[in-house]
Amino acid sequence: MKRIPQLPFAEGTRALCSYTKLQPSTSRSLHTTIPKPATVASVTAPGPPPKAPVPSAEHDLRAVAGGTGGGTAKTKRFWKYVHVRQVEDQRPLRRPSKEILTLPHHKPHLASAIALEWDLLVSAQQALRHHLIPMTSLASRALDIADEDKAGGGAIRNGIVSTVMRYLDTDSLLCWAPEAEAEPPGYETHAGRTESLRSIQRRTAEPIIAYLSGRVWPGVEIVPVLDSESIMPRSLPQMTKDIIKGWVTGLPAFELAGLERAVLAGKGLLGAARLLVEWSSELAHLRDEATGEKFGVEEAAKAASLEVDWQIGMWGAVEDTHDVEREDVRRQLGSVILLVSGEE
Repeated sequence: MKRIPQLPFAEGTRALCSYTKLQPSTSRSLHTTIPKPATVASVTAPGPPPKAPVPSAEHDLRAVAGGTGGGTAKTKRFWKYVHVRQVEDQRPLRRPSKEILTLPHHKPHLASAIALEWDLLVSAQQALRHHLIPMTSLASRALDIADEDKAGGGAIRNGIVSTVMRYLDTDSLLCWAPEAEAEPPGYETHAGRTESLRSIQRRTAEPIIAYLSGRVWPGVEIVPVLDSESIMPRSLPQMTKDIIKGWVTGLPAFELAGLERAVLAGKGLLGAARLLVEWSSELAHLRDEATGEKFGVEEAAKAASLEVDWQIGMWGAVEDTHDVEREDVRRQLGSVILLVSGEE
């Protein structure tokens, strides 16, 4: 740049502006690569284009259950009234196997419960939700077992026996907590710890074990499977397992379906068997009516959730968790009583 002679301020500013305009503009490139346009390859695959994807039948059923599919059929009922009759009407209730849901005549309470839960449905899509029709699902399970027995099969029965027997060695009524150690001097005792957990477990389990080993499986040895110094349960005697397995295998269809539901709800076989014998019309010969004591839903639920209730008594319940589980266990055990009970 040339040296600019010193001029007065106003004239020097005008001269600087005019001189700057005469200078040629220069630019500096960041790279020297010559730009080239992209080359798009043509489609050379033979044959017609693929077809559009079609939703599967499973997707349609999930859509209907979720309220996003099925058209107008899902939003209304195709039945008006629900009745319990001894003859078939124009729209009989059917099982998943397409067979008509037919119950024994000596189970009117079960039939009324099934009719009630269908009468409470407001749309056809709700019939696809098993938690809204629990008695229908349970009765269908029992009828499937009965149909298979008539046909000479045994896949369902053997599967249930295998499932419930796995709960025997870890039955909650046979797993007792170790004896509580003495508290050190000055240790603050919790206000709710008035009785040890092991004492409560023994007081709850021993009457049930005595009843089963005295009236249902006479002479069977049922002992606790968890030592006070071990966390691994030991196995019951093989003879005890064989006798209990034979009894479970020979149960009628409705009793076997009820036992499965009770075992899964209470996580134990002994409490489920005690509840089954108390209410089954087919096992009435095993009951001792003279005592007048009843083993119902409340007693079975307390035996199944004894440890949880003990913790809740000490530390409190978690809202929307413990209260929901408490009612769900009683609901499932109550459905077992409706399934297996009947009129003489």
